[in-house]
Amino acid sequence: MRYNVLIVDDHFVVREGLKLIIETSDSFQIIGEAENGEEALCLIEEKKPDVILMDLNMPKMNGLDTIEHLNKKQDKTPIIILTTYNEDELMIKGIELGAKGYLLKDTGRDNLFRTLEAAIRGETLLQQDVMEKIVNYKRKQVHTNPFEKPNLTEKELFVLKAIARGYKNKEIAFDMGIAERTVKAYLTNIYNKLGVNSRSEAVAISIEKKLIHL
Repeated sequence: MRYNVLIVDDHFVVREGLKLIIETSDSFQIIGEAENGEEALCLIEEKKPDVILMDLNMPKMNGLDTIEHLNKKQDKTPIIILTTYNEDELMIKGIELGAKGYLLKDTGRDNLFRTLEAAIRGETLLQQDVMEKIVNYKRKQVHTNPFEKPNLTEKELFVLKAIARGYKNKEIAFDMGIAERTVKAYLTNIYNKLGVNSRSEAVAISIEKKLIHL
């Protein structure tokens, strides 16, 4: 089986470079290209990709607005952010909105496929430096104390450790013998106690506060 990839970037050279790499894979194939978010939304509706490579700075509709639009439509297609070295804040906002990871536009073949494979599995793949950037960004926003440990229950810690390992809500519910909506309730409590909005942020903050270890 080959997974369908949609590339969304306004730079022709970037799209061509990614295509050249992806075309060497037996696991992935390109099913479309878009130069901006408006084109991407039409192609997503038409082509139903398995994973999306999404630039952030684009004309007409940028990457963040596109991700927000997909969230409102409850479209769960995994998105990987395409970024450059000077787009940390935009990249972090994209991850807050639910992106499954990020890639520098000049990324290598192995890293590209590893990130695509993780996204397909429903995992959020973040490197240590990005974890640190998320922690620092959240600390500036909410002035979190790295030594203050929130009072998480045993079950909330179980859920937190599970999402750190890439488990989906359905899998966590099965392991705990509870309903999936109960897992979502635990996640809401975790987010509130940690002052975060997404799984990746929860994992990053929890590692910093030594609530969990990878």
